[in-house]
Amino acid sequence: MSPTSRSFTLDASRALFVGVDGGTAGTRVVVVDGDLRERARAEGPPTPVDARHPERAADAVAQVVKDALASAGARLPVAGLWAGLEGTGRETARTGVAHALEARGLAYAVGVGTDVEAAFDDAFDGGPGILLVSAAGSVALGRSERGRVARVGGWGSLLGDEGSGYAVGLEALRRVLRTVDGRGPETGLRDAVMGALGLADPGELVVWAHDATKGDIAGLVPVVAAGAGAGDAVAGEILVSAVEDLEGHVLTLLQTLGPWHARPRVALAGGLLDPGGPLRRGMEQALERHRIALEPRRLRPAMGAARRARATVVPD
Repeated sequence: MSPTSRSFTLDASRALFVGVDGGTAGTRVVVVDGDLRERARAEGPPTPVDARHPERAADAVAQVVKDALASAGARLPVAGLWAGLEGTGRETARTGVAHALEARGLAYAVGVGTDVEAAFDDAFDGGPGILLVSAAGSVALGRSERGRVARVGGWGSLLGDEGSGYAVGLEALRRVLRTVDGRGPETGLRDAVMGALGLADPGELVVWAHDATKGDIAGLVPVVAAGAGAGDAVAGEILVSAVEDLEGHVLTLLQTLGPWHARPRVALAGGLLDPGGPLRRGMEQALERHRIALEPRRLRPAMGAARRARATVVPD
């Protein structure tokens, strides 16, 4: 979204900019100078984004920003702040949080977008590429060599999120109940899932799933990964299917944003695709099959947000 701002005179030699990466896993803040050199960083609790109560997200962000600025020996307001927050895919949420942040006097210029946008900017810094994210949800974002942007996925747990932690956890629950019915092969996931949830009867899974959050269901990923690592065929199939879904995201963007003079790099982000994540190796192998180069660097979305914060005040 376009940043909100107040009139001010910029002293480029002393200006500071703040990038924020916030979501259910916590809030990360980086403070940089006009040359994008890091001055301080801080971490804090999750950022709850609710379009009906944008002040909650603003309060969570403000506290971590203040902690970071205290570490830098700096005072409010800074020149620019850009927050990449999970849950701001809709304009109403972005606008509400932006106005709430501006009201807290954190910066002269304030912008809000998604955490995926922040990660994309850190990965490619204005150039072409594809970012694939798999955490509780999933989405892929790409930019062509001509600057055209397209997205695949990100439609939420009811209509999308293929290849995500939620999808993996939900499929594990389904496979367990198919085993109970006799409609599916025996799998160690039955006892493993029941044990992880502290349930004694499979019928209790229905009640648990009804009350579970998206994060609760995605929390079953370690159970599935452990089963796959131990050789459980059903658990292995679930992870392979998740990788195939994510592979489809990337191939769709390659086609949508082409033609390419050179294959774009693909960056991976999110807990399931981070180094050591349960889908990382499978996704690396899929990219290798298609001769697509992987961006090996672990991303820092807060730094991508800081670049956007600077751009709101000092356009390139």
